[in-house]
Amino acid sequence: MALDDYRRNQDNDVRLVDFLDDKLQAFADLETLDSLLDSVKAQQDLLKQQLSDARNDHQIAQQASSQHATSIKEKGAAFQRDQQDLDRRLQVVTQSDTSYDALQKFETSMERLRKLDMASGYAEILQEVDALRQEINEQLGKSDKAALTAYKRLSALATGLQPLSDAAEGAAPHLIVHVLRTAHSARTQIEQSLAADFETTLTKMGWPKQGISVPPGLQAEWNIHIEKLIDLQKSELIAADAANSSKTSKDEPAVLLPLEIMVRSLELRFNYHFSGDRPTNRLDKPEYFLNHVLDLINSYCAFFQANLQPQLLANFRGSDLAFIPAYIEATSALITALIPMLQKKLRSILPQVSEQPQLFSNLMHEVMAFDATIQEEWNYTPLSPATVWRGLAYFILEKESYFSKWLTVEKDFALARYRDIISDRSTGELDYDSVSADSTKPTKAAVRVNDLLETITDRYKSLSSFSQKFRFLFDIQIEIFERFRGRINDSLQIFLTNTTAVGRAVHGVTKEEQAELAGVKGMDHLCRIFGSAEYLEKAMRDWSDDVFFLEIWEELQYRAANKIDIKGDLNMTEIAAKTNAAISNAGENQELEGALFEQTAASYRGLRVRCEEVICDTLIYHLRDVLRPYGRINPWASLSAAGSGGETSLTAELDPPLTLLDTHLSFLSRALSKSALRRICRVVGHSLQITLWDTVLLRHSFSTAGASQFMSDFKGICSIFDRYLGAGTGQNVMQRLDNGLTLLDLPVRGEIPVEVDAEGSGETASERKWGLFEVERRVFMDNEAARDVLEEMGLEILTESDARAVLGKRVELSS
Repeated sequence: MALDDYRRNQDNDVRLVDFLDDKLQAFADLETLDSLLDSVKAQQDLLKQQLSDARNDHQIAQQASSQHATSIKEKGAAFQRDQQDLDRRLQVVTQSDTSYDALQKFETSMERLRKLDMASGYAEILQEVDALRQEINEQLGKSDKAALTAYKRLSALATGLQPLSDAAEGAAPHLIVHVLRTAHSARTQIEQSLAADFETTLTKMGWPKQGISVPPGLQAEWNIHIEKLIDLQKSELIAADAANSSKTSKDEPAVLLPLEIMVRSLELRFNYHFSGDRPTNRLDKPEYFLNHVLDLINSYCAFFQANLQPQLLANFRGSDLAFIPAYIEATSALITALIPMLQKKLRSILPQVSEQPQLFSNLMHEVMAFDATIQEEWNYTPLSPATVWRGLAYFILEKESYFSKWLTVEKDFALARYRDIISDRSTGELDYDSVSADSTKPTKAAVRVNDLLETITDRYKSLSSFSQKFRFLFDIQIEIFERFRGRINDSLQIFLTNTTAVGRAVHGVTKEEQAELAGVKGMDHLCRIFGSAEYLEKAMRDWSDDVFFLEIWEELQYRAANKIDIKGDLNMTEIAAKTNAAISNAGENQELEGALFEQTAASYRGLRVRCEEVICDTLIYHLRDVLRPYGRINPWASLSAAGSGGETSLTAELDPPLTLLDTHLSFLSRALSKSALRRICRVVGHSLQITLWDTVLLRHSFSTAGASQFMSDFKGICSIFDRYLGAGTGQNVMQRLDNGLTLLDLPVRGEIPVEVDAEGSGETASERKWGLFEVERRVFMDNEAARDVLEEMGLEILTESDARAVLGKRVELSS
């Protein structure tokens, strides 16, 4: 202990020394010693005061803790006394020996008391329900308003009991069932009474004869009945609207009671005409009963607008129901009341009609036409102006589950029609009238297949379900696209098999089969493939830009990104393989590139490009074959100048190639578009240029006359290209050969242009004509000189080595 005091004193001394060192660092600081001592004394007084306060607080806390402990002990003792007194009293009251037995008996008594209280409450509810029922019975017919008031109280009681039962884990089920049944019975009773009174008024009015109106003497009576019926139903409508706050196009509004009663007589007439063995009841003529309903709407819409619309506004304005057209707009209310009649009729005939494909297809066509009329002409949106009505087609296909059967029927019809198209031999011909003169001509089969696919689009375009629309697209239209592509691809393979040596040897092609694909017939066969592929490729591009298919593409992207399946057995892998491969990599909030028909269009595009290559290869092969005799002749070095006054005639061996080229280009110019023909001519011209360059120009020597003859022959070839694609085409597609022949055909001596004064204008009267020896000297001087002279002559295509090789073929230079 002494050691601790020593160390503590040492620490204090150290801190004191540190403090003094900090405050007294110079002699001048000694002058502030008094103020420093005062400050230290003030701090010491403050610390003493704080220590005194802390000791007081500690003493108060100890006193409070002691008092609290004493209080707890007293309360514990009081509790023990009360518990003992309670146990003693329980034993006396229950006549038990122990407090545990007394507690058990007491709880049993309390449970009985609780059940008695509950039974009393049930009895009060039953009494109230029975009193309300009796009041309804007494007031109905005397004071319908009072009966409605009592019913509203009964209905509110029945509605309020169900949540209480759910909260109590299904308590009092029999009581709730009794109250609900009583409320339902009372509602039925009131409805029947009000309906009977309303029907009496309708009879006085003469409903439902044409041109009916409410007589002035019955106007007040009419208004009262409408108001009572709406008042009976209004609470139910409000409750249903509150329970279904997020309205979708799948929901259907309730039919207003006044209209439900008025439609009964219309339904009797409807059943009379369209049931049994009446001539108007024909399964093959569903338009009869559908048009009948349209006639009813046309006939009575004016009556309801004039006589029901004010009542609807008076009863629903200011409530949430005012935003529902089926309750606030008279014509929409009328259509809503007629729809169940049609649904009942459709439900009765569907089992029979669905077994007969022709009748089922016709029924769906007429139903969708009816839906379109209701939506477009009557602007029918029963739940909300922003919610599209799905129509009777949705009722049949989705609610009655007939979509799969209808899809099968339409697919069978489409494939049967497709087979009819391709089995017709005339459809394989090119159709010169279906497109403009400058466009590639498709086959009649391609045009008719496209028309068939567009007809199929019209069949399902008005469907409201995305899954149903996509199944039509995927199962029928893309399927037919794939089948037709496979067919024309097989046709291309047949051509390659029958026209190649290996194919003929392996497959044993007959001479007759070879003859069918020779010459222009072969070009016609290829152009049919090319034209069909290009026509349907363009059709798919147009489809991809159509608003209908754009919407499908956007919805498909959204579902792929958010992993939302499409109804049926389709998965995104299959869909991506036949629409757009990018779908497999779709991410949330990511816009995909491409279009809906990307894969199918790409397959047609690949077929078109391949077919174009085969056209070029075939034409090149035949040209090379007929050019062999021309390449083997060698009169070029021995030819002498032609007689004056006569034009140089073409070499006789060139006639077959020119005839073949002219014949094929003549046909291709009628069968193909300008752009396609230009591409083919560019490839063919390039190949022809190589052949003439290698087998004629570089193989032989040429005199001046021989060079001129070769130039004349070349111009004859160019004239064929120019005839079908415009002047200068031949030179453009064989520009290297054109430049080479220009160099080869140079005269021995050139001419320097002479500038003459044309009335002081100073214009050049003649152009420079290059001479062979002058050009030869500069070309063989060095590469720079050669490049300069070639540029001056406008022969930029030729390289220096090309120019030297060409000039070396002139006999005048080689000698």
